[in-house]
Amino acid sequence: MQVRDLMNQSVVSITPAESASLAARLLSRHNLGSLPVCGEDGGLRGIVTDRDIVTRCVAAEEDPHKVQIKDIMSRNCAVVSPDDDAAEAARMMAVKQVRRLPVLEAGKVVGMVSLGDLAKCGACEMEAGEALSEISENIQRTRGLHQPERD
Repeated sequence: MQVRDLMNQSVVSITPAESASLAARLLSRHNLGSLPVCGEDGGLRGIVTDRDIVTRCVAAEEDPHKVQIKDIMSRNCAVVSPDDDAAEAARMMAVKQVRRLPVLEAGKVVGMVSLGDLAKCGACEMEAGEALSEISENIQRTRGLHQPERD
């Protein structure tokens, strides 16, 4: 199955000059975990997540109304093509430790695909589960939550 068969084509995006507070409102209003950051030409510049807003703006005691997205977004994010295999998207999520990928075609964002989308695909269920497991284990290790197995 291809990414195009699973991706969400209704993409809510934001520009680099917009504020962190607008991004937070968009994330909340649309029940999203991330927004692709696109230039005026529609090209992908990065991605901003709810976690980026919290850790790079709120926790840093910056004013979300004044902080621009370009100052807190992640650059060089992993992407997939609509023609990519869904299993490849799951593998990339596991390797890059992300739960969502922008889908690019001809340099423009045409969709988003999430672990949830992959999990809904019967053919991709195992890959999505493995990706989530790898992401969760890495998060636990980086936050010091990983508990060693006991005999």
